[in-house]
Amino acid sequence: MPGQAGGGGFVVELEKFTGPLDLLLHLIREDEVDITDLPIAKIADQFLAVIADLGLNQAADYLEMAARLLRIKAQLLLPRRLGDDEWDDPRAELVRRLLEYQQIRELVDWMHVAAGARAERYARGYEAPPPDAPPAPLRIELNELLAAAERVIALIPEPTLHRVVPRPLDVEGATARLHALLAERETFGWADAVGPQATLVDVLSTFIALLELAKRGTLTLTQPEPFGPMVIRRESPREAA
Repeated sequence: MPGQAGGGGFVVELEKFTGPLDLLLHLIREDEVDITDLPIAKIADQFLAVIADLGLNQAADYLEMAARLLRIKAQLLLPRRLGDDEWDDPRAELVRRLLEYQQIRELVDWMHVAAGARAERYARGYEAPPPDAPPAPLRIELNELLAAAERVIALIPEPTLHRVVPRPLDVEGATARLHALLAERETFGWADAVGPQATLVDVLSTFIALLELAKRGTLTLTQPEPFGPMVIRRESPREAA
């Protein structure tokens, strides 16, 4: 608990917290919030309530942290200007300090556990080999991340592209062929119109030519029965007129 030191300085001794950062880290862990996205308003209110309950209203370190939290809370409440893409998060410096303090606490706790295990395991005077250091935090450079992304993209198979080549229709040639058949015969079928070994272009060209000649009245298209063969009949000049 807080007490007055002989030299006039105010000394704070707590069994649970060793400073304002320790208290702040305790509140963050207790609420299970993301340390990189602090809910400043909630944490600030909890911090003020704790230092009031513990009687830390005269401790400079705790008061300085309380003032910092209130200032960040006020900055977050201020409206942002439109188009301000370079807005700096006022929590960034506090988050950095908390992360550094958290790493130090974890290292201290690890060393404390290691020292306790060593004291229980070896007799006094025995010098054991140094324990393994804790693993360093993972750090990935931007270039390494980009290189890894390029390796993943290189494994993706390229899509198969098909080239579509347009085929021009020969409607004039099909019309000339139909006129020749009409001059020789009065009626004929679809197979005679398209000819042997007809291609897709021949079929489409003949079909369009038949529709055009039927529209002009040069010929008629009939189908005696459903799904039966199509009959192409020549029209007389008088009927065509």
